[in-house]
Amino acid sequence: MRGGTATVRAVHGSALLLTAGGFASTLWYGVAQPGTALAFGALIALGELARWGTPRKRGVPPVLEELRGREPAPLAAAGALAYALLGESGGSPSTHDVPQIIAVVVAGGLVGIVPHVARDKGPDLDHLARRVLTVCFAALCFQPLYNSGWVTRHLGQGSSYALFLLLLLLLTALCDAVLAALMLRARTGHPYGPLLRDELRALIGIGSAVCATGAVMALGVAAAGLWALPVFCVPLLLTQVSFRRYTAVRTTNGQTIASLARATEIAGYTPPGHARRVAALSTAVGRELGLSGPELTVLEYAALMHDIGQLSLVDPVPKGATALLPAEEQRRIALLGGAVVRQTGVARAVAVVVERQADPYREQPLPARIVRTVNAYDDLAAGRAGGALRALERLRLGTAHDFHPEVVESLARVLARGGVTPLPPG
Repeated sequence: MRGGTATVRAVHGSALLLTAGGFASTLWYGVAQPGTALAFGALIALGELARWGTPRKRGVPPVLEELRGREPAPLAAAGALAYALLGESGGSPSTHDVPQIIAVVVAGGLVGIVPHVARDKGPDLDHLARRVLTVCFAALCFQPLYNSGWVTRHLGQGSSYALFLLLLLLLTALCDAVLAALMLRARTGHPYGPLLRDELRALIGIGSAVCATGAVMALGVAAAGLWALPVFCVPLLLTQVSFRRYTAVRTTNGQTIASLARATEIAGYTPPGHARRVAALSTAVGRELGLSGPELTVLEYAALMHDIGQLSLVDPVPKGATALLPAEEQRRIALLGGAVVRQTGVARAVAVVVERQADPYREQPLPARIVRTVNAYDDLAAGRAGGALRALERLRLGTAHDFHPEVVESLARVLARGGVTPLPPG
C-alpha cells in the first residue's frame, strides 16, 4: 500500500499548497468585493454546519454509509461551486480571482466544521482536499475565460451561457468522481473500475442536485444579486432532508438485518462475531471482484444472514461450522435460511444468495460463490494456530468442485492486504 499512501499524500499536499497560496495571495492583494466573499463564505459555513457528520453507528453494514459519504455537505459544495463560477453580481462584473475563491471556500469550510470537531465528529480530510481541488479546477476553467471577455463575446448571457456553466459543472463533477475513486483505491486497494462506477452512479443522485444548485446560484446572483442565495438554498436543503430520511430508513433496515444475523449467535448456533466477519470479508472480496453499489448491498445482507437457517435445526452444528457438513446437509440448511430471509421483507435477491450458497459453484451466482468461500474460510480458520494459511490451502484444494478459483484467489489477496476489521457488535 506504499503507492496508495503516496497518492493520498500527493492529493493532500496539493490541496494544502493551493490553500496556502490562496490565503497568501488574498492577504497580499486584499479581498475583492468583500460583501460577496462574506456572503458566499457564510453560505459555505452554513452548509458545513448542516453536514451529515454523524459517526458510523455500530452494527450497521458499511455499505449503508455510502449515501452519506458521497457528499457530506451538499449545500457547502454547491455554494463553493457557485462562487467559483460567479461572473457577475447584480449586473456588476465580479473581480475576485482563483486564489481568493480558494481562500473563501477554505475559510468558510473551516468556520463551519469547528462545531463538528468540538464534538469529535470532524470531517474526512479526503473530502476537504477534494473540495479544494475540484473548486480550483472549476475556477481555473471559468474565471480566465470570463475575465478575458471570451464568454460574453461568444455566449452572451442567455441559454448558451447557462449551458456553458452546466458543462463546466459536469466536468467538475467528473473530476471529483475520478479523484474520489482514486483516493478510495489508495485507501483500500480495491479495483479502480468498480469504485469509479460507484462514484459516477452517485452523480445521478445528490451529485446532480449539487451541480444544478451551483449553476442556479451563480445565475441567480448574477441577475438578482446576493438576495438570490437564500432563495436558491431552499431546494437543496429540502433535498438534503429527503436524503436524510432515506438514509435513516436504510440504516434502520441494516440494523434490523444485523440484529437478525446475531440471532444464531445468541442461540448458540454460531460463534460470536461469525456473521459480521463473513459480511465484512465478503464485501471486501466482492469489491475485489468488481461488484459495486446495489450488488454489494445484496452480498452484505446475504453474508450477514447466511447462517440463519440453522435456527431450524434441532441439534446445533458443532461450532456452527456448516462448511464441514455433508453437501446435502449444507443445502438443506441453506434452503431453510432462504425461506426465513423471504419472510423478513428484504430484497428477493438476498434470499436467492442465501438459498444457493451451498450449490455447486459452477451453478451459483457470484455473490453466492463469495459467501460460500468466505464462510468456509472463517469456519476453517477460527481458533486454530496457523488457521488462516491452512484454511486457504483447504480452499485451494477444493477449487475443483466446491470453491470458485477466482473467488479463492481474491480472498487471498484481500487477506494479504491485512483483511478487514468488522464493525463492533451493536
